[in-house]
Amino acid sequence: MDMSVVLPEECLSKIISLTSPKDACRLSVVSPFFKCAADSDTVWESFLPSDYEGIISNSASPSLFSTCSSKKDLYFHFANKPIFVNSAKTIFALEKESGKVCCMVGAKAGISVTWGSKSYWTWPSLPESRFPEVAELKPVCWFEVTGKIETKLLSPETTYAAYLVFKFADSRNGFDTRPVELCFYVRGMEEEERSKVFLDAQAGAPNLSQDRGHGWREIEIGEFFKKHGENGGVVYSLFDFDGFSSKHGLIIEGIELRPKSV
Repeated sequence: MDMSVVLPEECLSKIISLTSPKDACRLSVVSPFFKCAADSDTVWESFLPSDYEGIISNSASPSLFSTCSSKKDLYFHFANKPIFVNSAKTIFALEKESGKVCCMVGAKAGISVTWGSKSYWTWPSLPESRFPEVAELKPVCWFEVTGKIETKLLSPETTYAAYLVFKFADSRNGFDTRPVELCFYVRGMEEEERSKVFLDAQAGAPNLSQDRGHGWREIEIGEFFKKHGENGGVVYSLFDFDGFSSKHGLIIEGIELRPKSV
């Protein structure tokens, strides 16, 4: 049966736009008629963030998007090539299969060091980091890092997790013998999540961090649900108040927010 007789292409595109990017890609190989409908701008614009034009204009290189000949090309540009926005302070991307927004705020913009900001933290540039600067802890007996991240960019009706992205310098001390405390909460809500973890886990200690490649690791700080129309923020802290044990060598690249895997 010729589907183009039964169902106009515009109607099929509208139906496909109510599915997901993964489904649209699958349907595009069913037949030439399905491909035309599934690859249409109607479908792929529905998978893009509603403010995608503003995101492009706020990116570090808006001209890069001039090579995108369709909304599908634009979608996969976001999915395959994360971009800098907010004056290169934030990395923005789309999760390829779902189209959900992911973002990462660099250490320079996303953290505030409340103890020894000048004396005990340095801001080196590392070739393996995507950000111009990272934060490295010099020898100190106690420290506290705090931060706030706005959630306006994130996809609505989605559960997100926040991750600390870090690594260690060749010379490090103190993070394998004593846990640090992580605290996380959503602004406007009283309930907070707290946990104690060994960032530099050794034999016998639970290793809760995951390898990201290039020496970087990530550890989940907490999770939250982004409601439709809610544009608040999340607040987090990382601290260790042991005044007798020296520690150094922790390098923080930033905080990443991405949809929570089910």
